[in-house]
Amino acid sequence: MRVLVIEDEHKIARALKKALEQETYAVDVAYDGDEGYAMATTEPYDVAVIDRMLPGQHDGISIIKAMREAKIHTPVLLLTALGSVSDRTTGLDSGADDYLVKPFALEELLARVRALLRRPTEQHATILTAGDLSLNTVTFEVKRADKSIQLTGKEFALLEFLMRNQNRPLPKSTIISHVWDYDADVLPNTVEVYIKYIRNKVDQPFDKPLIHTIRGFGYKLQAE
Repeated sequence: MRVLVIEDEHKIARALKKALEQETYAVDVAYDGDEGYAMATTEPYDVAVIDRMLPGQHDGISIIKAMREAKIHTPVLLLTALGSVSDRTTGLDSGADDYLVKPFALEELLARVRALLRRPTEQHATILTAGDLSLNTVTFEVKRADKSIQLTGKEFALLEFLMRNQNRPLPKSTIISHVWDYDADVLPNTVEVYIKYIRNKVDQPFDKPLIHTIRGFGYKLQAE
């Protein structure tokens, strides 16, 4: 999953990026409202964490409103130092899906992000399955035919993306944009390498392959 963090306090932004990356998310960070606005309205993200008070022409509220006006339905967690009922109502009415008042515990923020990623349920289930393969997005446990499979963080993120989009052909460019962060120096060959890593663990030890190559296009995970 790919996460956008818009936070002008660099210490908080770095802490959020580190914590989210430890959860296997690809994370992009913007440190002001204008940069955040540009990224939120042009790049694909699975969830956004946006501070309400930001330097620049765009604050958190205006960024969220712009996203919704552009029909961008990325779930948004709004961070705010303003904790009154009216402040919270303003944030939710702007199009935010949830809010968190500063200061907050990182564990709570991660739980809020996981909850947003589970919306809607059919797209963001906690346990994803494809045939006899299962992936738990909370415990990071992967099994096939009741056999545990050990994956690195990036392998897990790639497999999760394939499973969330199973039966759908995915071009390499789409995989890169969702699994790797904006600043990562990733080539199409990198996707091929990681697909090979996953196949060695998820497909080769078993009779039926799940990951299929669509020649000249990309990959598809299909159980049937």
